[in-house]
Amino acid sequence: MQQPRQVRRGGGRAARVAARTAETPAVNAAPPGQVGGHYRPLAEPDIRAIYDTALTILAELGMGGAPPLLVETAFARGAEVTAAGRLAFPRALVEDLVAGAAKRFVLPGRDPRHDIEVGDDRVWFGTGGAAVRTLDLDTGRYRPSTLKDLHDFTRLADRLANVSWFTRCCVATDLPDIRDLDINTAYALVSGTTKPVGTSITLGAHVDPIVDLFDMVLGGAGRFRERPFCKAHISPVVSPLRYGEDAVEVTVACIRRGMPINCIIAAQSGATAPATLAGFLAQSLAETLAGLALVNLFQPGYPMIFSNWPLVIDLRTGAFAGGGGESSVLNAASAQVSNWLGLPSGVASSMADAKAVDAQMGAEKALSALAAGLAGANMVYESAGMMASLLGASFEAFVLDDEMLGHVQRILRGVEVSEETLGLAAIREAVTGEGHFLGGAHTLAAMQRDYVYPALADRDPPDLWGAKGAPDIWQRARDKVRTLLNDPGPVLVPPDVDARIRDRYRILYPDR
Repeated sequence: MQQPRQVRRGGGRAARVAARTAETPAVNAAPPGQVGGHYRPLAEPDIRAIYDTALTILAELGMGGAPPLLVETAFARGAEVTAAGRLAFPRALVEDLVAGAAKRFVLPGRDPRHDIEVGDDRVWFGTGGAAVRTLDLDTGRYRPSTLKDLHDFTRLADRLANVSWFTRCCVATDLPDIRDLDINTAYALVSGTTKPVGTSITLGAHVDPIVDLFDMVLGGAGRFRERPFCKAHISPVVSPLRYGEDAVEVTVACIRRGMPINCIIAAQSGATAPATLAGFLAQSLAETLAGLALVNLFQPGYPMIFSNWPLVIDLRTGAFAGGGGESSVLNAASAQVSNWLGLPSGVASSMADAKAVDAQMGAEKALSALAAGLAGANMVYESAGMMASLLGASFEAFVLDDEMLGHVQRILRGVEVSEETLGLAAIREAVTGEGHFLGGAHTLAAMQRDYVYPALADRDPPDLWGAKGAPDIWQRARDKVRTLLNDPGPVLVPPDVDARIRDRYRILYPDR
């Protein structure tokens, strides 16, 4: 009886591992901007029913709290004021405004390499939030967030390949003056990253000085309008169905200065919106359409992200719940509806309720990020760093989320089928030759092209892991954060420009 031929393993396992490790690619096999849209929690009739209900809400109930300037502008386009004094939008007007709204546009970075084309089903993950607490790197406990934290978070995000933009993720609670807060937040953004950024602006009067600061960084008056690298995060609607006067003023001021708008609606199920998922989607869609109406009444086709962020509360306690199936499916459904309307969609994910860097955190973040990505959301906010039901931000979570998002983009990339990838020739060569695929040209090409390799997730055998001291992922993430933050990186605001900014503004972060 013929014995099975022994496969030659030339060089041993250690040598083969070393050879393959040497070939590990620096190129991202699944860069940001992969195509989603594969997950559709709503059928076509469901979407139409939700949209029809939203139009009915705007036409019959309308919006409260509309300031006179908005009422006057809307009335000239065919809006009505109800007997209850609410601003009502006829269906035809809303449909006209949707038809004339921006469908695709570019969010530029200060460095053109980071430009993002928003629209269709391309998926980009970035940050958001207004955490008032930070998970301290040294103590592992939460403390009030500071301006230094914000600056460090910005610098960290600049180094993370799968975080495509940075929106301030925490509030500098050590700045009680709201003008100081807004100005210094803007300064932290430009001094920490050249990616597209986003910020909240408290009052309309603060828009001009912030844009003037951006002009200075770009080299002169009017330069920001040419390359608007910062978008304003504005929540113009207070659920249920009321405009916020200050937010309307900020919106109008941003349009005047050419700052793109992320129009965020963030109702909460069972509190400020219906507890049923369908009812929630109908009301929040009506409110986001009211935000779109606000922007497009003043300037049709203005660059605006249609950010319908469904938020969930735990109906047992009334506490906000950022993780779980309901939040995940609602944000996916919201993206599906926005994309059905042809509007640049924004949703939220990875808003973990977990306080520690643990299994709960990983499960909650991955579940919601994957659902949002598969649904084809264009801009997925809150997707890195957010903890404790949005009350906290974590440096370690930033780097772990960046790795997780790389895997999500790899899932979105899917499977490419071609003569090359089917690999019939490689199969024939392995079967008739060495009896394995290790080290073959086909394998090495796939290694470079098709695989995402984790830097923090542990793939060592148990004995090797133990020999290294059995480190957990929290420790590995902490070590990576310290390495990144200890590197000062490039100076992103030239010293002479920085000096002029400090002469004009009360910049409270130390001069580098």
